[in-house]
Amino acid sequence: MILEMKVPSPGESITEVEIAAWLVEDGDYVEKDQAIAEVDSDKATLELPAEESGTITLKAEEGDAVAVGAVVCLIDTDAEKPEGGASASEPKKEEASKPEETVSSSPKENKTYATGTASPAAKKILAEKNIDSDSISGSGKDGRITKEDAVNATPSMGTPTGGNRGSSRSKMSMLRRKVAERLVEAKNTTAMLTTFNEVDMSPIFAIRNEYKETFKEKHGVGLGFMSFFTLAVVRALKMYPAVNSMIDGKDMISYDFCDISIAVSGPKGLMVPVIRNAENLSFRGVESEVKRLALRARDGQITVDEMTGGTFTISNGGVFGSMLSTPIINPPQSGILGMHNIVERPVAIDGKVEIRPIMYVALSYDHRIIDGKESVGFLVAVKEALENPVEHLMNNDIKKALEL
Repeated sequence: MILEMKVPSPGESITEVEIAAWLVEDGDYVEKDQAIAEVDSDKATLELPAEESGTITLKAEEGDAVAVGAVVCLIDTDAEKPEGGASASEPKKEEASKPEETVSSSPKENKTYATGTASPAAKKILAEKNIDSDSISGSGKDGRITKEDAVNATPSMGTPTGGNRGSSRSKMSMLRRKVAERLVEAKNTTAMLTTFNEVDMSPIFAIRNEYKETFKEKHGVGLGFMSFFTLAVVRALKMYPAVNSMIDGKDMISYDFCDISIAVSGPKGLMVPVIRNAENLSFRGVESEVKRLALRARDGQITVDEMTGGTFTISNGGVFGSMLSTPIINPPQSGILGMHNIVERPVAIDGKVEIRPIMYVALSYDHRIIDGKESVGFLVAVKEALENPVEHLMNNDIKKALEL
């Protein structure tokens, strides 16, 4: 029996996918549920599993855009599995061929031992200019390079100096192209503005240093910074609901729930999975969900549904060493908070200079529906919660908040 494998729908509104890579070769024997291809949609990279066991015949090439529901391969379910589990088709070994000797037919140039030889003075000048004598045509007797030749030798900017000047061209994945389109769309269709502030991370450092081992032993996940930032954002969104809104035509839609998108780096590029109803999660709940989504993104198992929606985004460029940035809004959302690296800096505390771990934070927002007062107030609320987490995020009971 010949089974036609068709492209399943990765999610609502997706009409085509791109064959990113075949994981098997034409004629191979595949097992049921074995991953046979990676397909890119405009939202995620997904694995395509074999529906039955048998010999496979590929009907699409890598890089092809294939409509949802189209046939991408055939599986002969009547084919017997090769002995030893080997592939049904073994690649043929090509015999190594000896390189052919070539004989140049071009006439030899009339050169003498002096051709290209630089005088001592010329050598010194060329060395100071970092110019190879082979690139200079000498005007002296028998082609010698004179001092005047060396003085007049001035390489233009970008003159090759013997280094590697190769280039390569590769096709952008459908996911990468869609990310590019959305970023340009956000820049062109929103009145985006960014406001900045700084956060003294000392209180969070103190809590983590005291409780992180106990927290990990009890809950199986680390006590990171994302739980503090997520819960601080949830608190600020409740105080400034306009930041938890988006524009739909001539209407403004505000949400009474907080679906927080977190930007993570996956094997295929930036992905933004969503923590649903973050307002109902504890520190343990946020950390567990962040870990789950990050692992799924890293392993290429994230689904479109897990990246759909979101009312606000948190991006952590600090893990890559970023000191400051202006994050781009994730449309149709109206706000995104950028976290950055933590650096010890001198700050004034009660009239004295102290060294504190400081993080710069940035809020990019759509000025069409979020005013400056609301944006600044939102970021100040985030700062207050992070600098006094015991009061604002833990209800003055650290152990209860951490469920210890």
